Amino acid sequence: MELKRLTDHIWIMPFEAERDRPNLGYVKGDNWSMAIDAGHSAAHTRDFYGLLKKENLPLPVLTVITHWHWDHTFGMHAVNGICLANAKTNRYLSEWKVKIEMNGPDEFFGIHESIRREYGTDAKVVVKDADIIFSGEITFDLGGCRVKVFQAEAPHTDDSTLIYVDNDNTLFLGDATGNDFFTGIKRTDLCAKLADTIKEINPEICVEGHWTPVNVQDTLNDLMYGM
Repeated sequence: MELKRLTDHIWIMPFEAERDRPNLGYVKGDNWSMAIDAGHSAAHTRDFYGLLKKENLPLPVLTVITHWHWDHTFGMHAVNGICLANAKTNRYLSEWKVKIEMNGPDEFFGIHESIRREYGTDAKVVVKDADIIFSGEITFDLGGCRVKVFQAEAPHTDDSTLIYVDNDNTLFLGDATGNDFFTGIKRTDLCAKLADTIKEINPEICVEGHWTPVNVQDTLNDLMYGM
């Protein structure tokens, strides 16, 4: 596995299907750096940081979470710096934190085979609340690189956060374009709302959670197919 440079300010640790590891994003400004999503587990996060160190890139000061699903968040306890999530995402994380601490990880392991592959038989499952909670939108200046973080309606979950790297005209979507994981349903009204949001931003590149980066029209075509 190698770190892929996408633009002047953006690198990606590519997704892996077998363990359902999503793309992990990294955005570096002149003053500080940001990660996008925390990873499936502490091991995933450590692998990501190993790739950053290999490229002599500083570890992220802030990690932004796209939505609550475990493959994007259960590595939060292992991140460098602090984590940012919207209030609804944090509520879901808090619920799973209590559930696993009280009942153990069996229900979590039973969700999908990819989780059992990621954790094996003896890895500890740790769920962490976010350090900073936001609602609506927030913009960061990393130093010559502005990043807009904002909530959006989307078919995959009801807690989607999108991240737009303005200087690089790149939009991180997490899994926002996909079906609802638990029902398999891809609501057409939410596809349309997300498509409108993307059109308004008009990025050049879209980075989805479990796919290679594509041009914006590919992402819009995918949403239109879902409609």
